[in-house]
Amino acid sequence: MTSARLDHALETGALTLSEGARIVLLEPAVDADLSSLAAYDISVQQNFKPAFDQFEAMGHVVTTVAHGPADIVHVTLPRSRELARGLLSQAEAIAGQGLVIVDGAKTDGIDAMLKFAKSKVTIEGQMSKAHGKIFWFTARSAFQECALPDPAPIASGWTTQPGVFSADGPDDGSRALVEALPKALKGHGADLGGGWGYLTRHLLDLPGVIHVDLVEADRRALTCAEKNVHDDRVSFHWADATTWGKAGALDWVVMNPPFHTSRTPDTQLGQAFIRSAARLLRPKGSLILVANRHLPYETTLSECFQQVAELDGNNRFKILQADHPRTSEKPGRAKRR
Repeated sequence: MTSARLDHALETGALTLSEGARIVLLEPAVDADLSSLAAYDISVQQNFKPAFDQFEAMGHVVTTVAHGPADIVHVTLPRSRELARGLLSQAEAIAGQGLVIVDGAKTDGIDAMLKFAKSKVTIEGQMSKAHGKIFWFTARSAFQECALPDPAPIASGWTTQPGVFSADGPDDGSRALVEALPKALKGHGADLGGGWGYLTRHLLDLPGVIHVDLVEADRRALTCAEKNVHDDRVSFHWADATTWGKAGALDWVVMNPPFHTSRTPDTQLGQAFIRSAARLLRPKGSLILVANRHLPYETTLSECFQQVAELDGNNRFKILQADHPRTSEKPGRAKRR
C-alpha cells in the first residue's frame, strides 16, 4: 500500500519532513495508514466516497477539492494517466515552492510517471518498495499544462472527464445491458454504480419508470452524470452503493457493477453490489445486471434471490436477471427459469 513506501522513506531518513509542516494528501488509498504523519497538520482530498468517509471518521479534514497553501503535497498515483498528471499539476499549485511527493504502484504506471516527471523537474529522491516507487521534487510550476480538464462533451455527445470510468464513451457492457433492458420495467428503482449516467438516461426512456436513484461513489463521475441527465425523475447520490439506501424500498435495481478498484480483479466487490441490491429491493423486486462472462456471480445471486435467469449475452458479457430477494428465509438454490 502507499503508506508502506512513505513510511520506508521516512524511516530510512531518505525523506525528511519539516516539523509542523502542513501536508495535503491527494487521493490517498482507502487502506492507507496515516499514523506516521500524526504529528503533522494533515488535510485530505478524496473523491471516492468510501475513502472520504473513512478518513473523515479518523478525524482528518477531508474535502473533494484541496486548496493551498501547503508545505508538502503527497500524491497517490491513480490508474488514469490524465488524472495522475492532473494531480501533479494541482499538487504544484497547492505546494507553491514546497515539496511534492508522488507515490504509486508499478501496475498503476509509477515508472512512466517518474520518467515523465524527470523531463519536467529535478527529482530530489526516489525509493522502491512494495511493488512500487516513491519520488519527490520541489514544486516549480512545471506541470501547469497538465491540469485536469473540466467535464466536457466527447464525440458521442456525453459529458465525461479524464479519470472517470469509461471516459471515452459508453463501455460495451453497459451498451449490452441497455439493449437487453426489459421494456416492462416500472416503478422506482436505482442504478447502482451509475457512473456518468449512461444507464440512467436510458432507463428514463422506459415508459413505466417513475424514479431512478443514481448512486455513484466517484464524485467526478457523479458531476458528469448531473450534466448528462436532466430529468425531475432522477436523484443523484454520492454514496457507497454497497451500504446506501433503505432496505426494501425499490421495485428494481439495474447495474454494471465494478469488479476491481485496482488493476487486480476483485469479485467480492461485485458480490457486495448484488447483496446490496437484494437488501434494497421489495419482496417482488428484480435485479438486472451485466457482468463479464468469466465472473462467478451466479452463486451469490442464488444465495440472495429466489429466481435467476440469463436474459442475454455473448462470449464477453452476460445479462442476468434475479427476482424475489431472499430476506428472511434461509439461502437456498435459486429456481432457474
